[in-house]
Amino acid sequence: MHSIFFDQGRRLRNGWWALLYLAILVTCASAFQGLVAPLLKRAGIRGGDWVVGLLFLFSLLAAWLCTRLRGESLASTGWQLNGRWVREAAWGTLLGIGVMLLAAGLLWAVGGVTWELDPGRSFRSLGLGFGMFALVALWEENLFRGFVFQRLVAGLGAWPAQVILALFFAGAHWGNPGMHGATKVWATLDIALAAVFLGLAYLRTRSLALPIGIHLGWNWAQGHVLGFGVSGTSVAHGWVRPVFQGKPEWVSGGAFGLEASVFGVAAVLVGILLLGWWRGSAPASAVAPASPGLGSL
Repeated sequence: MHSIFFDQGRRLRNGWWALLYLAILVTCASAFQGLVAPLLKRAGIRGGDWVVGLLFLFSLLAAWLCTRLRGESLASTGWQLNGRWVREAAWGTLLGIGVMLLAAGLLWAVGGVTWELDPGRSFRSLGLGFGMFALVALWEENLFRGFVFQRLVAGLGAWPAQVILALFFAGAHWGNPGMHGATKVWATLDIALAAVFLGLAYLRTRSLALPIGIHLGWNWAQGHVLGFGVSGTSVAHGWVRPVFQGKPEWVSGGAFGLEASVFGVAAVLVGILLLGWWRGSAPASAVAPASPGLGSL
């Protein structure tokens, strides 16, 4: 039994740490849903985009508790909030926007879309959309590239962890609107590759700043700038709105958004190649061995 729970250094295995983190997160979310949410509902306070922010806080609390038990700081999971973190978040946002503009440009080049100004466009909408997608990026990156991903990297190595989290990331979007037929195939492939892209952003920096920025820029440009759906969810107003030119959904992405387009897949592959070529910015002391072996999971 000792070998199931502890490694040779008498430390709890990485897989159990990942499960403990998820148990804390589920407990917090369930307690809120069962105890606090009914009180808010009776007070006339409805759930909205702020719930995503609450989930992020729960995920941060779970990471903090686990790192405290491990004798580490929360900063060790990629939250070293300093000038470098801010710069990488900003560059990541620009990279995410650029990758999305590439996908949209390729679709336009083959005659798949044109745009017209959205009559409801406003700087307020752009700002609110940016804030909303910032919360989404914080929540999803802390969940999928934070403590759990890092424990899998430490236990299995980088690429097995990438594959596992890519499958979970894609699976988490399967219930989204517009997931059907060819759209489901291309969207699943694109989202799985996006997970690899974001995971590589963490591995190159050992910080969550770059993946959070990429995720934010990608979603915001796709929805509130270009007017496409974002993972099957439409936004109230983009700066422009797309006018599709009769191409099949596996080309245009349809209502799901460019994430269900062959050009979305191509753009993410370009992003992966760019990060694969880049040598990264992580301090040498922060880079873990590439494959420590299955035994330490």
